[in-house]
Amino acid sequence: MGGEISIVYFVIINFIGFFIMGLDKRKAQKNQYRISERTLWLLAIVGGATGTTIGMNQFRHKTKHLQFKIGFPLLMVVELFLFAYFII
Repeated sequence: MGGEISIVYFVIINFIGFFIMGLDKRKAQKNQYRISERTLWLLAIVGGATGTTIGMNQFRHKTKHLQFKIGFPLLMVVELFLFAYFII
């Protein structure tokens, strides 16, 4: 049962990460109040690195910031490895 819950959590947190990257991109284009980089990192660290990485590339958002361009994909690899090791 724990494995199923972990899979559901992984899917949901990464969907949220993807959505948040798109939302922040739209807010940037409209010069609105933005989602903080700290929040984006927190979301990635708690398991959403895959979603934020895919969102970053899909929406071309934060791709010029080296910390995101390298950090999100690196964190994604670590999270996917840990997910596969402990769940699958």
